[in-house]
Amino acid sequence: MINTAATSNFWQQGELVEVTITDLSDSGDGVGRLGARVVFVPDTVTGDRVLVRLLQVKPNYANGKLHQLLEPSPHRIRPHCIVADKCGGCQWQHVAWDYQRLAKQNLVVQALERIGGFTSTTVAPILTTDDSLAYRNKASYPLKRSAIGEVQAGYYQKGSHQVINLNQCPVQDSRLNPLLAQIKQDIKQLGWSVYNEQRHQGRLRHLSLRIGRRTGEILLTLVTTDWNLQNLAIQAQKWLRSYPELVGVCVNHNPHRTNVIFGSQTRCVAGKPYLREEFANLQFQLRSETFFQVNTAAAEALFNVILAQLAPTGNELLVDAYSGIGTFTLPLAQRVGQAIGIEVQKASVEQAEQNAVLNGITNVKFQTGKVEKLLPQLSVTPDVILLDPPRKGCVSAVIKTILEIAPARLIYLSCKPATLARDLKLLCQTGTYKLTYVQPADFFPQTAHVECVAFLVKAGANH
Repeated sequence: MINTAATSNFWQQGELVEVTITDLSDSGDGVGRLGARVVFVPDTVTGDRVLVRLLQVKPNYANGKLHQLLEPSPHRIRPHCIVADKCGGCQWQHVAWDYQRLAKQNLVVQALERIGGFTSTTVAPILTTDDSLAYRNKASYPLKRSAIGEVQAGYYQKGSHQVINLNQCPVQDSRLNPLLAQIKQDIKQLGWSVYNEQRHQGRLRHLSLRIGRRTGEILLTLVTTDWNLQNLAIQAQKWLRSYPELVGVCVNHNPHRTNVIFGSQTRCVAGKPYLREEFANLQFQLRSETFFQVNTAAAEALFNVILAQLAPTGNELLVDAYSGIGTFTLPLAQRVGQAIGIEVQKASVEQAEQNAVLNGITNVKFQTGKVEKLLPQLSVTPDVILLDPPRKGCVSAVIKTILEIAPARLIYLSCKPATLARDLKLLCQTGTYKLTYVQPADFFPQTAHVECVAFLVKAGANH
């Protein structure tokens, strides 16, 4: 029997129900209603009328699985990827790109209103580039050996750790595809063991590929539980000869039972341990394990918005909290009086310092440590603080310190609207700061993720 919202207020796990999807959630699921309950349904889009199998029923919400598409939404398209219904890499391959952007814009507005309590802040139209596909400059594929001994690499199936085997991926830079298919064959021929996470046995865990979008240089990294891969040095040289754009082959050591991809140590086997990339008219050296935005063009477009909104005079003291390898710190340092970067990852700080030297930037210093520890220890008061924390947002101690230091301006870069809205509320609720402008950006087409930058000024400041 099929229930509809009009015929019943009582639903059970396993039941089939008819639902009309009215929105998209920040996890990428379609959202509908069953009476007073919200129901979340993956692989749907606003406007779909669907038959849903209920998987979980709670007092206020339910989770379901798409059983049958009764009437498709005008925003539904045919996915570009043949395994889009299985692969967990993208949530929105079935959603038209123009509607993806509208949905992300709405996610930001809704988070600011619902969580932050902001109702009059200007949220600019979402910033996009021309590329909804082939934009990712890095891919880290888990490896698996099939029942018949084939080496597989891909992304995990939705909701599992089952590898969906790929020879190409439409959202990765297409120049990486030839390496993906061939290297799997090479691993098989070499007889290298592949890691089994259930038994915690085997050596090769991940194949990581990174490319400089502007330079075309590629870095290949094997993540392994053991440094000793037979004939690796010989094979690495073969790869360098076979792929002229490949500049380095590295091995990262991760012997732990963990879901974290990279371990703490990386060695270069052949070529260079880094690739070159161009960003904001600067040269960057990127290693395999350190963070750099996966969408180079979108990140640069957002940097230009930051620069336009900041409109630096050349005299400011800027602190970049969570500064990474200096992606934003270094181009901003060129335009302010002095810059300080704070970053917890020692390897990222070392790269940032190298990149500063590479570009001849001398008015910047980087400090290694947690932001909540180092920010209160600053001997000077910054004019501007740029925040770019992880998805979980800022810890309370960071918010507390910012309110005590009270720089004239804050710039908050975030990859999760919910935690952004939470932190902005904390910064503004005391009256110390006013939120003036928010710019969403589509860094991750075909997914529900959205990047944002928010601009705040100190109450009474002349900006």
